[in-house]
Amino acid sequence: MAVGLNYNLNLPDDLSTILEQDFWMWEDVNGDMISSISEPIKFAASTWIVVYRGECSVDINLQSYEISGPTLVNVRSMQIMQPKAIGKDFSGGVFVMSKRISENISMFLNSSPLSVSIHRHPVVPIPEELVPDFKNFFKETRAIFSDVENPYGSQALLHQILLFFFKTIYKCFMPFVEEDQSSQGRISDQFLQLVNDNFRKERFLDFYAEKLEITPKHLSRTVKQQTGFSAVEWIERFVILEAKVLLKSSNLNIQQIADELNFPSQSFFGKYFKKVTGMSPREFRFN
Repeated sequence: MAVGLNYNLNLPDDLSTILEQDFWMWEDVNGDMISSISEPIKFAASTWIVVYRGECSVDINLQSYEISGPTLVNVRSMQIMQPKAIGKDFSGGVFVMSKRISENISMFLNSSPLSVSIHRHPVVPIPEELVPDFKNFFKETRAIFSDVENPYGSQALLHQILLFFFKTIYKCFMPFVEEDQSSQGRISDQFLQLVNDNFRKERFLDFYAEKLEITPKHLSRTVKQQTGFSAVEWIERFVILEAKVLLKSSNLNIQQIADELNFPSQSFFGKYFKKVTGMSPREFRFN
């Protein structure tokens, strides 16, 4: 089922064209522009958020981050971000890439040892000396987009992004590469990716252990050691977060949300939701 989500965002007038383009940029973002955001937001496209200065607190796919500029935030398609607090002195930029552009970039990055670090670290500090390079990237990319007479604009854009990554962005991830090669870390990453892809249909640990070819006990122990939450807790957290997004930001009724999340009945979904949150789906929706 395709679900339309509605958000109270103070975005530019051309918002309706974002998903029709290969990319979309929002430059010079300040705290006042995004102060109205408080509910979880599911991203429909891969997005880079560059925080030049200021502070903010966010959850990305249920993991909490305290951010101080300069910092690069990488939110992948279908991930959920929930702002917790945004400082008045916040200043940054947003770069959104279409699925086609993202897939082309992934083809180049998947063979790189940086690929694991990119997935494991959605929030990384930007060295101060690289901040001018990020600002120039926005400026140069805007120039490519503005050149409407260039028949190779999409190709130029793709190469611009790849050049910037392998020339500049990679430096933000290099401090994490050696640490990210541990086998336990890879198990946790693979598990969380599997949960992200399958939690709507699969809520039992045996499914994920079988996919990873390890025992449920080993999976649960490893994930707990690496993340602080058990594997079962992660599955539950993904389900509840998705339910909250649908309750707050969609027009689906509670029965439809129960169906979307593969619960056998609205009653079963209601009991599951209340056990975790302390309130019924209806109470949460109108709270």
